[in-house]
Amino acid sequence: MYGKCTRYRVKGVPGVKDRSFDTVQDAKTWLAQAQTDARRGEFVDPRDGAISLKDYIETHWWPTQSGDPSTLERIEQRVRRHILPHLGALPLNSVGTEALRSWKKRLEKDLGPTSIRLVWATLSGVLQAAVEDRRLARNPCRASTVRPPAAAPGRVEAWPPERVLAVRAALSDRYRVLVEIGAGLGLRQGEAFGVCLDDIDFEEEVVHVRRQIKMVRTKLCFALPKGRKVRDVPLPSSVARALRQHMELFAPVPVTLPWDDPRPPETPVEAKHRRPRTYNLLVTGRERTAINRNYFNSYVWKPALAQAGVIAALETSSQDGARIWEPSREHGYHALRHFYASEELEAGESVVSLARWLGHSDPGFTLRKYSHFLPRAGARGSTAIDAIFA
Repeated sequence: MYGKCTRYRVKGVPGVKDRSFDTVQDAKTWLAQAQTDARRGEFVDPRDGAISLKDYIETHWWPTQSGDPSTLERIEQRVRRHILPHLGALPLNSVGTEALRSWKKRLEKDLGPTSIRLVWATLSGVLQAAVEDRRLARNPCRASTVRPPAAAPGRVEAWPPERVLAVRAALSDRYRVLVEIGAGLGLRQGEAFGVCLDDIDFEEEVVHVRRQIKMVRTKLCFALPKGRKVRDVPLPSSVARALRQHMELFAPVPVTLPWDDPRPPETPVEAKHRRPRTYNLLVTGRERTAINRNYFNSYVWKPALAQAGVIAALETSSQDGARIWEPSREHGYHALRHFYASEELEAGESVVSLARWLGHSDPGFTLRKYSHFLPRAGARGSTAIDAIFA
């Protein structure tokens, strides 16, 4: 080519855009590498990776994401709060191990190990999509020299029965049955809020877990349980009695909410899927509406924990009226589910059955999470040996 600077151009390689060079040797070197990578199906044009991480996420990655609306909301928050402010201006192919080390150090000032691992996984998903889009040759989040912090050590601890009963006694009559539902059936919080009259089969002694109440951008809706799996849970007689007593005091209330996503539908298919549904909910708020988890946790659950002596009492509120409790994640409603698992295992129920009742798709996950609740390992074997040689 005539002229100055980039006088030599490589063109005609299938699947590779033309590229110009200052010297013929640079052109030949790049041509040889491009032909080799193109034959292997591994060619990545560095020009495609020059787009900023922010532009790639907003233009190419985020518009293609789909799935559970509440999950997408959490992913969007991680990207907006912890990824774009620190890495968004960098070209995609400049997000390397050095940039990740600096970013990780910033995150450690504000987030704990578990939160950093979630944010790290989100960024890794973005960069892996860029690899598969042939904008990056490799995913730097999977490098061996920089890793997210290790998971915090520790294991799930179950409440003693005395604490369960103390918290139950501290709740008002309207919400007290939620303790039996959590500790006696092992339901998650959203599933407990979504139990309706038709889900309870007193004759067969079973509860059908068919839905949950979840929150998407501050609005409530019905949805399938976590993992989109329905299940049946055995109904103990004591829990059945508590449910009947609750219904004598508070009759089930018909509540209508959108299904799966409270946002206005944009297509006829979405309108059909999200159409409102009505269920006779067993437990509702004071205004006979579905329970908002934020209200319940701050104004119902934590005051009961404080009254039972589980956490410190609320001394002062912030200037804007928000109720600031001490950190107590391990004492959330989910603690009742851990209590249920511990009691079932200590009573000798199989891990496979417990996994099915809890809604875990993999019994191995249930075993890893709750194995320390099993009766002492070796006790039965030792007893059998003693019976022989005694």
